[in-house]
Amino acid sequence: MPHRSWTLLGSRPMSDHRIFRIRHDLYRFEPNGLEREFVVIESGDWVNVVPLTDDGRIVLIRQYRHGVRQVSLEIPGGIVDPGETPEEAAVRELGEETGYVPKRVRLLGRVHSNPAIHNNHTHMFLAEGCHAAAAARPEPLEQIELVLKPVAEVAELVRREEISHSLVICALAFAGLM
Repeated sequence: MPHRSWTLLGSRPMSDHRIFRIRHDLYRFEPNGLEREFVVIESGDWVNVVPLTDDGRIVLIRQYRHGVRQVSLEIPGGIVDPGETPEEAAVRELGEETGYVPKRVRLLGRVHSNPAIHNNHTHMFLAEGCHAAAAARPEPLEQIELVLKPVAEVAELVRREEISHSLVICALAFAGLM
């Protein structure tokens, strides 16, 4: 819903980076008439999966993240492919990144990924009864380490900043693990 103080004057695409596009939107701020261009990152929706095993463990992954130039401990997740539902993407990403398959999957909720600059949502799923079914199938430029931890340790991993990805923490909170 547009805000009455902001008037969109124009929008222009700037660049395409395969998994996202950048556009510039020109707005006028009505209270004082100032105009400013804002950068928007257009992306397909994302999914995050909180995978739990029947023996009380959470399936985590470690992988290098270029934005922070370090290895990050996370839950499986990724982009919803065209023609795919978020639930299908969640199950696919879980299998690709870990080799695990769930007995049940349910939507926990969805959030705007970062409404200041992104136009997409992140859908968060709980995957219960997860079990190893095959070898992980990471993408050619992914190197993923599988990490299983007791569910009872999740909150402490966040407190110690071993898990620091905001959308991962959001999914863990939606799952009641924080």
